[in-house]
Amino acid sequence: MAFKKSSQFRNARKTALACLAFFFSMSVSAVPFHGVEFPGGEASFADSVVSYNPAFGGGAVPSATFQDASQALGAPNFPEGTDPEYVSLGAGGRIVLRFTDNSLTGSGNSNEDLWIFEIGPDVEDTFVDISKNGSTWFNVGAVTGATRGVDIDAFGFGTSDFFSFVRLTDNIALDATSGTTVGADIDAVGAIASAPPVGTVPEPATLLLVATAIVAGAFTRRK
Repeated sequence: MAFKKSSQFRNARKTALACLAFFFSMSVSAVPFHGVEFPGGEASFADSVVSYNPAFGGGAVPSATFQDASQALGAPNFPEGTDPEYVSLGAGGRIVLRFTDNSLTGSGNSNEDLWIFEIGPDVEDTFVDISKNGSTWFNVGAVTGATRGVDIDAFGFGTSDFFSFVRLTDNIALDATSGTTVGADIDAVGAIASAPPVGTVPEPATLLLVATAIVAGAFTRRK
């Protein structure tokens, strides 16, 4: 039993240290993308496409060239000179993206936590929802054209909330309803307030206990 408890403690300590290392690395490696600083660098951006439905809202869909949903993944790359460098959502269309090597969290203040790189000359409104598990969704407002950020703390979330999924839906009521790139044009989605991936983040109380134990252990060894 003692061995089992010792093993559990070592695992918890390793997890806590990994999380602390993750947060420390983020604090020293901020990288700017189009004027927006991301503490997690390129790891801050969405990694996979869960779903993409340009016909979700029943409106016009973009031409096939601009239906490559993978263009919304990774760091923003517009403009580099060759289309497509973004995915067009379609009039009322929708895309769901997932963070796999990090998660979106709150900053504990009024800073923007999530940034949507929406490109193009038109102002194209996009509804933004976030989810921890991909099934229960929370609306966090909308972004309007160009590149815009979202402060998820303003919607009641904080540093103890961790989200893996972002859902973007074109606002068909306000955006253009026809054209080869109809709908919002998404180049990238990044978590400015970034945390370890969901599933590796211990409960706050557990992390506090483990951190306390580590400090106590270090103090004891010094004595």
